This record gives sequence, structure tokens and C-alpha cells, in this order.
Amino acid sequence: MKRIVILGSAHPLRGGLAAFNERLANEYIALGNEVIIFTFSLQYPSFLFPGKTQYSDEPAPSKLDIRVKVNSINPLNWVSVGNEIKKLKPDVLLIKFWLPFMAPCFGTIARIVKGNKKTKVICILDNVLPHEKRIGDKNLIHYFIKACDGFIAMSKLVKNDLMLFYNGKNVRLVQHPVYDLFGKPVNKTEACKTLQLDASVNYLLFFGFIRKYKGLDLLLEALADVRLKNKNIKAIIAGEFYEDKNYYDEIINRLQLRDQLILRTDFIADSQVKYYFGACDLVVQPYRSATQSGISQIAYHFEKPMVVTNVGGLPELVHDNITGFVVEPEPSLIADAILKFYSNDYAVKFAPHLKEEKKKFSWDLMANATIDLAN
Repeated sequence: MKRIVILGSAHPLRGGLAAFNERLANEYIALGNEVIIFTFSLQYPSFLFPGKTQYSDEPAPSKLDIRVKVNSINPLNWVSVGNEIKKLKPDVLLIKFWLPFMAPCFGTIARIVKGNKKTKVICILDNVLPHEKRIGDKNLIHYFIKACDGFIAMSKLVKNDLMLFYNGKNVRLVQHPVYDLFGKPVNKTEACKTLQLDASVNYLLFFGFIRKYKGLDLLLEALADVRLKNKNIKAIIAGEFYEDKNYYDEIINRLQLRDQLILRTDFIADSQVKYYFGACDLVVQPYRSATQSGISQIAYHFEKPMVVTNVGGLPELVHDNITGFVVEPEPSLIADAILKFYSNDYAVKFAPHLKEEKKKFSWDLMANATIDLAN
């Protein structure tokens, strides 16, 4: 049995980072380990957070020891938390890194904890280089990387980015596990009834928070393709705006797309995720850049085919003409893939491959990889 401390987002915070850490914690426990999560009392100052709220309305996960302790901008707090974890003498301090902003907090706590001469610091990398770059990022990344003993990269792109900062051997490539915490799949009829949608319509799904790099504008331009008119196709846009909504409203109005869209642009609660994926036929990820994608791994859980762009780690997850389509990030090519899907019986063709492929992305593989790396 190992004692493992996870440092990062968890309830009462919401979102994919919290979901990942909580699901991994449950996997460690299932494998016979002791787990404590140290999460944020302050994750982002409100003026830096682009969404409406950082907090979840969902009940706290049962059977997880979550301690709300960490203030991301208070160095005195980092020392206090570091000393508290240091005294616990965990075998592993596990940190999921996604943003240089967190480097001073995480890097300082990690250095203090390692003073016990026992704990190994293992990092699971969402990104090394951020999607939206800022002055000073590289110095912050260096500071954090030097505090870690080993790394899990979830795509080849991230592994290659890591090599810009780290020349050691303690790196493993482990694909992002399937997000299986959103409940069992529901059929389209039930999903559409819950969401008050017409079940006779063909639905695409764009899911997750909306930022420039995710390419929603490319999907909107694709939907204006004349070949998709009169195909009974609508796109569900399910996710909160993390940037100026007016930019997208202008595109929608200019291209006269209102009747082709279902806009659900608030944060989607965990309990509602299964209905959005149940209602759709095809998940579209028209990203301009990517590392790996939690959205793809939700799609795999619900066995939904995908259209993804040929950027970052997305082609490592989605196999062209097997579990979906991989295209260049151009509206006409995204439209081609959507038309191809609905003009042939691809939902049936993809189904057995989706079922088989998702078996490769297991949580026990991720959990064991981090422990093996620490050993």
C-alpha cells in the first residue's frame, strides 16, 4: 500500500481538472492505496477566471478525503501546506500541471515536501507550453519542472514539449483515460426528452468551455456550407464562454445560423453530461491547437464517433475512418467530414471500433504508471 497525496483541483471546485483528480483518487483507492487530496481554497483570483463561477453545485464525492487548503497566490500558504504534506510523509505527491500560473505554488510546495527525504513528486502533464502564451511562461515552467522527480505525458506533443525543459529519463507516455464518471449512456430518445430537443433531428455536439483555440468559429463556418442545408442537422453548443461571446454572435448572425444551433452556453453539470452525449450522433472538435483531449475521452466512454482536427495529440486518440474522421482545421474539410458521416452508414461502421478502442484508455494503467515511476 502507498500513501499518495494529490495536489490540485477537486470538489468544491468544478470542471475537468477536478473530475480527473477525483477519478484518479478513486482508482488509487481501488488498488489498495491511501489517498488524500489537497485542493484549493483559492484556485484563481476572480478577475483572472473567465467563467461565471469556479464552484460546483454537485454533491461532494463520497469516500474521498479532500482537504481545502491551498491558496494559489499566497506564498505563506504554500509554506504551510508544504510543511503539512511533508509531515504526512506520503510515498507520492501527485500533481497535475496545466498552466504556468500554478508553477510557483506547486513548485514551492513540492520542494518543501521533498525535504522529508521520502516523497517522490510525480507530475501528470496536461500541457507544458500553454495554449495562450505569456511573457515569463518559460521561467515559471522551469521552476516547476525542476521540483519534480518524474513525469507522465498524455500525448507525444506534450512529451516533446517537456524535452525542451527536462533531459532526464523519468518520463512515461500514458494516454488520457476514458472519462467514465458521468454515468451510463442513455439513448437518444431519453436524452432529447430530458434536454427538450426534437429527437428526429441529427445532432452534432461541440462540448466544453469556449476559447479561441477550440475553433468553434471553424465549426460555425462549416455549418454554413450549402451542402449541409436541408440535411436536418443541428449543432448543440454545450459549454460556457471563456471569451467574448459577441465574436461568435456576429458569425452566427452573419451566416444566418440561428436555426441550425442549440445554444446551451452555461456550464454543463456532471449529472447532465450523459444527456448531451446521448442526444448527439457525432462529436466535433475543430481545434486550432491541442495537446490531448478530455472531450475525446468522454466521447469514447459514450461510444460516440468524432470529427477532430489534425492538431496536437488528437490524431493519437481518434483513428481516421475507424473511430471518426481526422481533418485539417478548415471549415470546408470539417463540412466534408460531417457530410460524409451522414451520407453513409458510418455510425454503424464506427460502433464496434469505438467499443474496442476505449478499452485501451484505463484508469488503472494511469494509476499504476505513476506508482511505478515513483518507485
